[in-house]
Amino acid sequence: MTQAAAPQALALTIGEPAGIGPDITIAAWLKRRELDLPAFYLIGDTAAIAARAQVLGVSIATAEISAENAGSVFNDALPVVKTGIAATVKPGQPDGTSAPAAIASIRHAVADVIAGRASAVVTNPIAKSVLYQAGFSHPGHTEFLAQLAAATGGAVPHPVMMLWSPDLAVVPVTIHLPLRDAITQLNTDLIVKTARVVAADLKARLGIANPRLAISGLNPHAGEDGSLGTEDQSIIAPAIAALRRDGIEVRGPLPADTMFHAAARKTYDCAICMYHDQALIPIKTIAFDDGVNVTLGLPFIRTSPDHGTAFDIAGTGRANPSSLIAALRLAARMASASGT
Repeated sequence: MTQAAAPQALALTIGEPAGIGPDITIAAWLKRRELDLPAFYLIGDTAAIAARAQVLGVSIATAEISAENAGSVFNDALPVVKTGIAATVKPGQPDGTSAPAAIASIRHAVADVIAGRASAVVTNPIAKSVLYQAGFSHPGHTEFLAQLAAATGGAVPHPVMMLWSPDLAVVPVTIHLPLRDAITQLNTDLIVKTARVVAADLKARLGIANPRLAISGLNPHAGEDGSLGTEDQSIIAPAIAALRRDGIEVRGPLPADTMFHAAARKTYDCAICMYHDQALIPIKTIAFDDGVNVTLGLPFIRTSPDHGTAFDIAGTGRANPSSLIAALRLAARMASASGT
């Protein structure tokens, strides 16, 4: 019998070099044996990682390697694939010079996973304000990743942001918009499109044979039969009917204020909410330290810690690597489920 090939390592981006990305990367690698972490390699600047380790007062070994060899050195050294762009900023002091390093790392990670050199992309947090100084034109990671996916020759995907934890998974249909604009842009087709991506990826990449979706209402009490707003009846209910015709197991529109207690969470695999805070407040309350940001709908797997750059604690040793560790583990789980 032919032995199955070992899975490729995970490609981890540097994120914003002045933030806590380097800190939590180092902390996660130092816990690799204790926590039996999946192999990963950092895409970035070896000198920057060594400098951050010195600031943190920890000792790490690094190895500049090719992506294919990351797994073989992971136990003994932090594998680093160089982009050739230096990251010279100091912790907690971001400036525009760090943007090219952050962008190059993301591009390299996507190229590696599309070429089969990595099993998934895991992204450290970026600072969008810093990237904008370098001409970055995307609202964030998600949209940039979708563009990179389309550049390979396929159609532009419909990326969906899922926040995942062992206790709760949520998806906002509208994401980074002012609340007034989110309500204006909410429509039946967008809900249907989003829910279809969620159901497909829960099945293909998380191994859930028959995903159960719970769809929130928009208004208090899901509109109270139209007395507290008509959107639940005119926009959300038709989307639910269309999804049921697709054979997707879905309930709603449900009052959002009763969807997230422990007993309710046991009745679904993912809650689909109408706007950003409706989805993110409950998961960040329940799983602040170990939540994972997952981009669904891409032709590759991407996860990320569910927090920002935390410039105020970069280089202090106070950054908690729990969310990055959860992101690495979930990426490996999804890669295994999808056979990549």
